[in-house]
Amino acid sequence: MTAADQSDTVAFLMRLLAGEGRIERIDTHISTVLMAGDRVLKLKRAVRFPFLDFTTPERRLAACEAELAVNRRTAPSLYRRVHRITRGPDGDLVLDGPGPLVDALVEMRRFPQADLFDRMACDGRLTPALVADLAHRLAGFHAAAPASRDHGGAAAMADLIALNDRSLRASGLVPDGEAAALAAAFRARLARHAARLDARRAAGRVRRCHGDLTLRNICLFEGVPTPFDALEFDEDLATTDILYDLAFVLMDLWHRGRPGLANLLFNRYLDETDDAADAGLMPFLMALRAVIRAHVSASQASDAVGEAGAALRREAQAYLSLARELLAEFPATLVAIGGFSGTGKSTLSSATAPWLGAPPGARIVGSDRIRKRLHGVSPLTRLPPAAYAAEVSEAVYAALRAQAAGVLAGGAPVIVDAVFDRPAEREAVAALAAACGAAFRGVWLEAPVATLGGRIAARRDDPSDATPDILAAQARRDCGTITWRRLDARLAPETLRAMILAADGAGPAPDPA
Repeated sequence: MTAADQSDTVAFLMRLLAGEGRIERIDTHISTVLMAGDRVLKLKRAVRFPFLDFTTPERRLAACEAELAVNRRTAPSLYRRVHRITRGPDGDLVLDGPGPLVDALVEMRRFPQADLFDRMACDGRLTPALVADLAHRLAGFHAAAPASRDHGGAAAMADLIALNDRSLRASGLVPDGEAAALAAAFRARLARHAARLDARRAAGRVRRCHGDLTLRNICLFEGVPTPFDALEFDEDLATTDILYDLAFVLMDLWHRGRPGLANLLFNRYLDETDDAADAGLMPFLMALRAVIRAHVSASQASDAVGEAGAALRREAQAYLSLARELLAEFPATLVAIGGFSGTGKSTLSSATAPWLGAPPGARIVGSDRIRKRLHGVSPLTRLPPAAYAAEVSEAVYAALRAQAAGVLAGGAPVIVDAVFDRPAEREAVAALAAACGAAFRGVWLEAPVATLGGRIAARRDDPSDATPDILAAQARRDCGTITWRRLDARLAPETLRAMILAADGAGPAPDPA
């Protein structure tokens, strides 16, 4: 990294903010941010990295203008304007004067730093509802972003691997031998995924994305999950596969010890897009993102002193460890969870999915959500009885198996969640696993009907349309011989999860905490 002295500019901005309250300062590897009152002044640092060059005022101005444009797509209320910092006739710095350009900055509206998603994840305020809302907004943002067939694909990922390798070596975080071994592991995994990545580019799945979608670049603004601080300095890096864009925040959630939220974001996003068959790409894409954070954190550590530098270096090593975990191999697995309405199939699926396979875990294919999507309604919209006719349910189970097959073919584990009260449905999903060469585990949840009825009556905001009358009809049906493992649905989800995962090494061990 190289850097020029901008102390005069920072002092000038401090004087501008004087009188607006206490001034707070945040320094990142590419920006200096000053905050006072309701104003934020974000100055590009005069630095050069292998991936950017801000060493001239003109480059910094262009980056500020690009930042304003790209961030108004997701955070129009946060971003106000770009200011030029110029030199006046007397040599003093002036805001937006006609003199020679010295620097440039972006002015933003201020929000509480406590409302950054990284802070909220650490203190437990990042709820499943907020994460589900974020998934919905990201799916919509990606769908509206302009597509490009000139970027992305396997060649772009090869370039990223090379860039990560150079940056990791430059950071001094690991010896060159370790960096070379990690790059070789990435290249081997890329060879496996190359055709799929190229197919996604041809299908328009490469778009002008956010590019730097970490938790610290998402805030809760006016009650809404709001991505901001999008990557503005490199169109090639920001124009990428939408799953690679999503991978950054998934990786960050996992790194911060929130695997359940990472898997929830992963699944709710796939519920709204046509990317489920490519879920198997995610560990590789997340690993690339983890290495980025490793070498960036290591570079920041070189500028820090004392405990701050040591903490950044520890964090960089943690990101590298996560990258290696993400590149680990796990067997293809299909878990089917069946049982009458109210047995907690969806709850158990959500509790188990993060720990099946490599992070972010398993794709959950649930019959309730499939049924709603086939009818073109939101998951919480109630359907009429005709939507549950026998022929409709057959179509739902067929769609469930088709999606599960696509996910397994792409290398990701799957949990299928449905009643499965007919022998033919249970046999068909077991046969699917065998055809895909995947390990199969069938689980049947059961509990007294009175217990299940009480759970159904207490449901709120649930995709299931089950009622006590529907449960009673299920209980009267002859389910045939159930050969799946029968488990007591009254047990805690964590206990049931442990029973399912104990069968083999299907994924990383859950954290008891």
